[in-house]
Amino acid sequence: MASPRITIEQWRALLAVVDAGGYAQAAEALHKSQSAVTYAVQKIESSLGIKAFEVQGRKAVLTPTGQLLYRRAKALLDEAAGLERAAASLSAGWEAVLRLAVEILFPNDVLLATLARFGDESPHTRIELIESVMGGTAECLLKGEAELAIAPLVPTGFFGELLMNMRLLLVAAPAHPLHHLGRAIEPADLRQHRHLVVRDSGSQRSTSPTSLESKQRWTVSQMATSIEAVRGGFGFSWLPEDKIRQELASGVLKPLPLEGAQERRVSLYLIYADRDSAGPGLLRLVELLRENVASACALRAPAPSSSTSSPDTEPK
Repeated sequence: MASPRITIEQWRALLAVVDAGGYAQAAEALHKSQSAVTYAVQKIESSLGIKAFEVQGRKAVLTPTGQLLYRRAKALLDEAAGLERAAASLSAGWEAVLRLAVEILFPNDVLLATLARFGDESPHTRIELIESVMGGTAECLLKGEAELAIAPLVPTGFFGELLMNMRLLLVAAPAHPLHHLGRAIEPADLRQHRHLVVRDSGSQRSTSPTSLESKQRWTVSQMATSIEAVRGGFGFSWLPEDKIRQELASGVLKPLPLEGAQERRVSLYLIYADRDSAGPGLLRLVELLRENVASACALRAPAPSSSTSSPDTEPK
């Protein structure tokens, strides 16, 4: 690869002349002599055989070629500055890549807000997000595929810190027959209708149905598919309240009046792959997760408590 004929400092001089509005102003901004700035721009023009500026009256303005050079030079200097920031972050111990496995029950708004804040603080740390279900989330830790996980199950040998409790509601579309029984729904009623569940993404998931609610069952791989199927009236499902707030507010989905336990609670834990070797970037990401979860929980009004139970294996 041929060595560039123009140095970063020479490109910086050209940018300064444009941004500051003249050679004298650029020299002052760069803390250089005006002759040094003039020479740097002339060196660009002579080396490339082009004219970057033309004189109009008493002012030097960019030629069309100069406008192209300005745009590309600005991008070049921005990239160089970004490279320096990345090197500074890495020299301070910030990781180049962080891998995060997150249970699909976890609220998307909280997750994305956290990653956005982290990105502002460490824009050169890449995030690899694995969206998984139940055993699949814990499996990412066991296989060394993630440095951090948010999961409802803590694998043996790992320590889990309680992050938040999720509320799951049994819901169906308003037109579903279960909403028109005129009484509290019993388990026998559920067995007459289709149950929609999300498949455990772990490789060791059980192949036998774990739910007692229904003999009719559709198992899907994505939470969004399950929600869409329930909205369409194809069955009922246990869904996290945070994922269906809009549907509940608009009346597209309605909680079923289940006799006894009308909701379920699932605890989500924050789990390090190796807490002792966690770098500063990972530790900061954990801080932001705690802060955003706490803020989100404070904003969400507590729901009336009824008797609760927790699903044993997969989200319903």
